[in-house]
Amino acid sequence: MNRKILSFAALALGGVVMAHPAFAAAPVAEAAEAVAEVAEAAAEAAPAVPNPGNNAWMMTSTLLVLLMILPGLALFYGGLTRSKNMLSTMTQIGATAALAMIVWVMWGYSTAFGPEGNAFYSWGNAFLTASTYESTAATFSDEVISEFVFISFQMTFAAITAALILGATAERMKFSAVMAFVPIWLTIVYFPIAHMVWAGGGYLFEKGALDFAGGTVVHINAGVSGLVLAYLLGKRRGYPAEPMPPHSLTLTMVGTGLLWVGWFGFNAGSALEADAFAGLAMLNTFVATAAGALTWMVIERLAGHKGSALGFCSGVIAGLVAVTPAAGNSGPFGAILLGIASSVVCYFFVAKVKAKLGYDDSLDAFGIHGIGGIVGAIGTGLVYQPFLGGPGDGSTSVGAQLWTQTHGVLVTIVWAAVGTLIAAYIVKLVIGLRVTEEVEVDGLDINEHGERAYN
Repeated sequence: MNRKILSFAALALGGVVMAHPAFAAAPVAEAAEAVAEVAEAAAEAAPAVPNPGNNAWMMTSTLLVLLMILPGLALFYGGLTRSKNMLSTMTQIGATAALAMIVWVMWGYSTAFGPEGNAFYSWGNAFLTASTYESTAATFSDEVISEFVFISFQMTFAAITAALILGATAERMKFSAVMAFVPIWLTIVYFPIAHMVWAGGGYLFEKGALDFAGGTVVHINAGVSGLVLAYLLGKRRGYPAEPMPPHSLTLTMVGTGLLWVGWFGFNAGSALEADAFAGLAMLNTFVATAAGALTWMVIERLAGHKGSALGFCSGVIAGLVAVTPAAGNSGPFGAILLGIASSVVCYFFVAKVKAKLGYDDSLDAFGIHGIGGIVGAIGTGLVYQPFLGGPGDGSTSVGAQLWTQTHGVLVTIVWAAVGTLIAAYIVKLVIGLRVTEEVEVDGLDINEHGERAYN
């Protein structure tokens, strides 16, 4: 029964009691106080009931994040590869997401969001044995949602983070190596960082680090992990001397649009309620992305090139990544600033730094997700402030919050890098990471999966 209904019933019962002749002489104030105590006790005793509207919004948001993975990310990354590796890229993304979902239910949720005070690596809810259809999860107010809905929502975050890494390893990593790497990486990298940032009692959560929807947990985590794998795998055969242009910018544009649409579930859904913060996150996801897309095209023109479709798509993702940690922690003006800043810095890394350092981040997973995540995570400390229209109350100085954000970024970078090295070397020792030269020349589609994207 709903708490409000029980409270109303208690008040009505109190009115009946007060009307009884035996209570006629009782002071009105004392009687009113007694009734209030009865109502309060009834409300506290009643089990929390999920708000149907919030539940519906969170279920919708969960499906929107799934849309980001399949078909969004699969088409975005697939279009950027050469045609002989299109199906391989899409299959790796789909299979990675599916495997992450199974791992999340088996032990991921229990370890990242343990049942006893969100204890890390608590096995009390492994295989979700302690969760039922009556279980609830708290939101940021006094409302609750179904725990199964919260589990599903967080599950899609784990799935897309693992899939994002594959942009750095595209066209040369074994399918079997990907499948072996993912559960190890999730266990020693993703689950600990998710706990640190989002779980009550988590290290960065308690430090006051702001990450509304995953700047550290998702983007820095995936970007840094992708960079480490890119170095371990080595460059693609012929890179950078041989041109390797995207085989279908049409599909990449379609994937970009699906990612942008799905990102509203990613960002606005992280409010956990259909409330004003969800509305703020939604608006910020519009304007930061628009600013990022336009800025990238302007930079191309300033660099002496034409504003390109690839530049537009890259700017869209850069803006989306940067606003992710700030979605509910910034005003619209601050979100626009983040979109602009992210495009400028990401363009510099993709166009200049990558060539200077000599790594082959195939589809710029680090250059856009990693760097954009760093810009957004640190920048959140600035745009959170009220003088830029942010929701902060000014109680924490700009310098203090910026340090807290930077500290969170550094912890994430180190944890992701070390954990990825451990996971990758385990896989390398057991089955190897990279396909043979012959397979790479012929393409992973036909050799790894026995199919071709195009006949």
